Amino acid sequence: MILFPEKLPDASWLPLYICCPQEVLSIGSLAMCLRRAFLAALALTSASFPFSAAAGAPPGFPASGNGLWYSTVGAFWSRNFLPVGNGYLAAMTPGGTAQEITQLNIESLWSGGPFQDPTYNGGNKLPNETAEMAVAMEQYRQGIFQSQTGEIDDIETLATDPGAYGSYVGAGFLVANLHTTGLVSDYARWLDLDQGIARVTWTQSGSAFTRETFCSHPTQACTQHVTTSKGTLPTVSFAFSSAIEDGLPTPNVTCLDSRTLRVRGTAGVPGMLYELLIHARSTGGTIACTPIASSSPPNATLSVTGAATEAWATWVGDTEFSQDAGDAAHAFSFRGVDPHAALLSRVGGAVAASPYASLRAQHFADFDATFNKFELSLGQTPQLSMPTDALIGAYQTDVGNPYLEWVMFNYGRYLLGSSARGTLPANLQGVWANNISNPWSGDYHSNINIQMNYWSAEMSNLDVTSSLFTYFEKNWAPRGAYTAQVLYNISRGWVTHNEMNIFGHTGMKAFGNSAEWANYPESAVWMMVHVWDHFDYTNDVAWWKAQGWPLIKGVASFHLDKLIPDEKSNDGTLVVNPCNSPEQPPITLGCAHAQQLIWQLFNAVEKGFAASGDTDTAFLEEVRTKRAAMDKGLRIGSWNQLQEWKVDLDMQNDTHRHLSHLIGLYPGYAITNYEPAVQGGLLVDGSHTVYTKAQVMDAVTVSLIHRGNGTGPDADSGWEKMWRAAAWAQLKNATEFYHELTYGIFEDFGENLFSLYDPFDEFPIFQIDANLGLPGAILNALLQAPDVASVSTPLVITLLPALPHQWASGSMKGARVRGGMTVNLVWEGGKPTSALFEVDTSVVPRPVQVVFDNKVVLSFTTHAGLSRTITSF
Repeated sequence: MILFPEKLPDASWLPLYICCPQEVLSIGSLAMCLRRAFLAALALTSASFPFSAAAGAPPGFPASGNGLWYSTVGAFWSRNFLPVGNGYLAAMTPGGTAQEITQLNIESLWSGGPFQDPTYNGGNKLPNETAEMAVAMEQYRQGIFQSQTGEIDDIETLATDPGAYGSYVGAGFLVANLHTTGLVSDYARWLDLDQGIARVTWTQSGSAFTRETFCSHPTQACTQHVTTSKGTLPTVSFAFSSAIEDGLPTPNVTCLDSRTLRVRGTAGVPGMLYELLIHARSTGGTIACTPIASSSPPNATLSVTGAATEAWATWVGDTEFSQDAGDAAHAFSFRGVDPHAALLSRVGGAVAASPYASLRAQHFADFDATFNKFELSLGQTPQLSMPTDALIGAYQTDVGNPYLEWVMFNYGRYLLGSSARGTLPANLQGVWANNISNPWSGDYHSNINIQMNYWSAEMSNLDVTSSLFTYFEKNWAPRGAYTAQVLYNISRGWVTHNEMNIFGHTGMKAFGNSAEWANYPESAVWMMVHVWDHFDYTNDVAWWKAQGWPLIKGVASFHLDKLIPDEKSNDGTLVVNPCNSPEQPPITLGCAHAQQLIWQLFNAVEKGFAASGDTDTAFLEEVRTKRAAMDKGLRIGSWNQLQEWKVDLDMQNDTHRHLSHLIGLYPGYAITNYEPAVQGGLLVDGSHTVYTKAQVMDAVTVSLIHRGNGTGPDADSGWEKMWRAAAWAQLKNATEFYHELTYGIFEDFGENLFSLYDPFDEFPIFQIDANLGLPGAILNALLQAPDVASVSTPLVITLLPALPHQWASGSMKGARVRGGMTVNLVWEGGKPTSALFEVDTSVVPRPVQVVFDNKVVLSFTTHAGLSRTITSF
């Protein structure tokens, strides 16, 4: 146990507890480590301010059990703290008593980029290198075509040092002190997923205290409130500290007025400017802001004294970052205006004048309207006698726990909605991050991670994709067009690669021979699946014309020019070259992942052309022609596997974390809805071979089995297990689906239900994709309606395709599927009892088949306002 105290401006001491010392970890037992760490933390807490925990879930915890609750104060950021957020701002709360140390985030606060280095150019080559890149590209392509194995060793000439790539940055700590002492009893803290609020309650010195923390989307502000049962509060103070954020430069903290702290700092030196305004309010009592004369740089403290019955602090924050300045017209500066004036307006008016109850009610109403359009039941029984850390500690693979799984489903949607409703999409850690340098920069990895973040959004009726699409439009596309020209000598459209920040990093990121990570020009192709899906689910024609179609056309235009004839196979097909299947080392041609995705992209162009209003029929015809000619990325190899590459390089013992060549199984459809007449006709050993769908699905199953359970050579992460769970669900294998789902929960989730990368590490990393992928995997076991190649092909909706027996009874309400439909489903004894299909008022008619247990139980053609119910299965 290591204790890190910090002297705070108000002369109190801040204890931060880091659990699991090295000597315990060397034993090799995480369970022993956690038990000893818990006992040590409890002993330290008792020595400082003895307390007893409440028995059972605290009063006020949702009777449904929809939340997380604990009987001890959080000790370790990634394992114990609880998250709140509104997209713009976020906070992590340990649930302290006399002192609460809340870690803060601002969605756009990044180090690096043009704020650190004015010459930063998104990791791209210079214009005068265009000719050299064209020569190098052709040499690499010919090297692959002429290689006996279809491989080359590196493509390092194409890659570029990332320079001032930067990282998502923490925004410091709000330190709230309640000047009370004595024994703490009846302690409990919880996160209410019905209302989106974190609470802590305890009794001390004869008074019952309650502290609440939430972040409101309507006000773009966060609020922390404390009250007592004994009439008046002891003195309350609020201070700001950056020293606990490792590496964050110390900001200036001054009194803006008698009720408001102003925090001004930068994310690095030099670095992006950020500002926080912390505004205190109370009912009764006196509020004062007191500068600390001896502090350099300036510091100050807010205090609430006198007969206050409640006190609260509301904070707003922002940076000078602006996506509107992320184009050539603004020299890719990404620099907007000083945020101070906007923050003054935000913290003033209703926020400054409204009673706390009004602020909270406004948040509750918005939260309900956003999250509760969809409801799921897995037949769970709330287990209110055990705190969440005990539930996750007792969880077992294959045995499972429907109640905990249901909470984790709701938690995943909560984390996505709380991350993605600002101006930037959910990153690798959603919107929560600690310190100035975060794992993988807390960025946008785009070969599974950011995609998995949004798996559940459309189907679970969570309208949070706007910031994602705007990010593509304003952050990726402008500099991506430059990358297309300089790196690929392509003047149409735009391209990105695997790792992206908020500063338009579109180049191929180099760290040594980094092709397996960097050589991924299909990242935007995969993301266009989400763009197409949004239109397919909503039929929002106005949005499609304004934003969706231009995005898809831009990416498709680039890949029309990037596909080239296969000079190795000489089979008349078009292929990508050079390519890497994401994070696999072979640099080769015709990677299955790329070929499947580009084929799907070209289908989206054709399906969406009529609604786009575009008159460029030559573009449409080029898409159709090259789609017909391209290799479809489906080839069965020497050990009956689906090949990951056009050349047969697959190893039977390859338990790689990615399922890249199975992209067409899930979340794509090139495999799931394989059509021999459209995707067959491969030239194999000089003769044409057309696989049956059964042959393709058998090969996919072989590949999935050989890929292992998600504990391959790269540490141990939950996202690879969630992907496997979703894939097994797509194969309608309930046993393997539930095994992977429960194994992932057992192996990779912490006490606060955060997904942890390499959970046996001394300091496990929070990586949110498994949290957000879990709802998508669960939905895929309950309801499937995968995309199809053309709008004339029937949309097949499969009910309960991979239902585990642990969820024998349940229901979902408000689920969305393609074609503008809402589905309500109830099941008992493992079988549906009723299913309601309601069609929006603005749709394109399409044929639909509803399937249960491999039988078509209902067929119809959609039209505006249609409602169909089925009760016989």
